Amino acid sequence: MPYIESLRVFTRVLELGSITSGGRDLRLTPAVASKRIKELEKRLGVRLFNRTTRTITPTEVGRVFYDEAKKVLGSLDDAESAVANFSDKPRGVIRVTAPLSVGRRIIAPLVPQFVKAFPETQVQMRLSDRAIDILAERLDVAFFVGTPKESNLKLKKLAECDRVLCAAPSYLDRHGTPETPGDLMSDDHNCLLLRYPRSPEYFWVLDTEDGPKKLDVAGKFDADDSDVLTQWALDGHGIANKPRFDVAHHLAAGTLIEILPDTPPMPSLFGCLYPHRKLQDPKIRHFVDFMGAQSRKMLDLAV
Repeated sequence: MPYIESLRVFTRVLELGSITSGGRDLRLTPAVASKRIKELEKRLGVRLFNRTTRTITPTEVGRVFYDEAKKVLGSLDDAESAVANFSDKPRGVIRVTAPLSVGRRIIAPLVPQFVKAFPETQVQMRLSDRAIDILAERLDVAFFVGTPKESNLKLKKLAECDRVLCAAPSYLDRHGTPETPGDLMSDDHNCLLLRYPRSPEYFWVLDTEDGPKKLDVAGKFDADDSDVLTQWALDGHGIANKPRFDVAHHLAAGTLIEILPDTPPMPSLFGCLYPHRKLQDPKIRHFVDFMGAQSRKMLDLAV
């Protein structure tokens, strides 16, 4: 369906701000994406974009056409989902996002198993520890660990994710092992923080015999990549608050040591978000169910 493909290219180019980015998102070369835009403009008899050597911006008619094109593509997706329900056979592309550690350690290893079980599907993954606008990025499923912001997306709880405070033996030799939660806030210790631009106020919440205890921890290092925190911890630079599955192999090897095991961080929710209508599509429903069942097994093994 060349015309429908041209509509998809047009909407992504407008949303992402360049032909290269729009084409890449749809697995098309810039040349092919540009050709699709020109074909669409020729068919409509109007210019959809103003182009310079460095920028591409939508014309006024392009913005109007975008709103209507989105409706057409949304209706088409709904129609395909409705028809797919009659066969209940997963097929087509599934666009997924996840935090770096979850994507690398849990979701990515399971993707080949899912595609093997449902060979008419394709999975495209985008990993980031930053918040991603699922609707704007036209993603189908977004996995998370923690508490997502309020939204009009559907939330599915998959598992509870145990967390652990840990540090390298070399760090504990130099700074001592914290004996109480309050020790974490002393000047003797450096807490490694996962933060990104415009992130909320940072704190850790520990599970104590008196209930959850909020600690306004601080540290000299922070990063928006959880794997960086793990490496800093391994290199003896501080204390990390990590999902247990993420550091289980380091704990087993003794390269990281669990601290304050009697007052661990509160568990995090492991789940996923998706637009309400997406679960009508068999491929999304099967994917979410498959990832839920298999990820719970992997998390259980990490405990």
